[in-house]
Amino acid sequence: MGLHPAPAMTRPRPTPAAGVICLRGRDVLLIRRGTPPRLGEWSLPGGRIEWGESPAACALRELREETGVEAELLGLVDVVDGQFAQPDGQLANHFVLIDYAARWLSGQPVAGDDASEARFFALDEAVALVDWSETKRVIGEAMARFGGT
Repeated sequence: MGLHPAPAMTRPRPTPAAGVICLRGRDVLLIRRGTPPRLGEWSLPGGRIEWGESPAACALRELREETGVEAELLGLVDVVDGQFAQPDGQLANHFVLIDYAARWLSGQPVAGDDASEARFFALDEAVALVDWSETKRVIGEAMARFGGT
């Protein structure tokens, strides 16, 4: 009689996603979210990593799809745990967010895909518009490490 592993329980798993802190000089590109989670809030362009796609490729694809902007990745800023609750406190979404800094190359922001708006903002204004503390933090980190490049 051999040992067999117990059947795996089917549980939801965190969703891997990539985001971009796109810098144009001292300005930061934000999108207003057109879908949950955080519907209507200003945030960074980004989204789910597709099967067979690298996080870096995902970041640039999502940037193009949500804003029409082309950029060059400068480096990894951080990996952020994003757990978002429903109003009753139950966990609604769990993302592992891989955030990259990027330098704007071309294109004027135009909202597309999951974004309802897309615009560059001066650093102080961008940080003031963002609600989630982790987004504020990674914007600051990207600007400190890569700003003005």
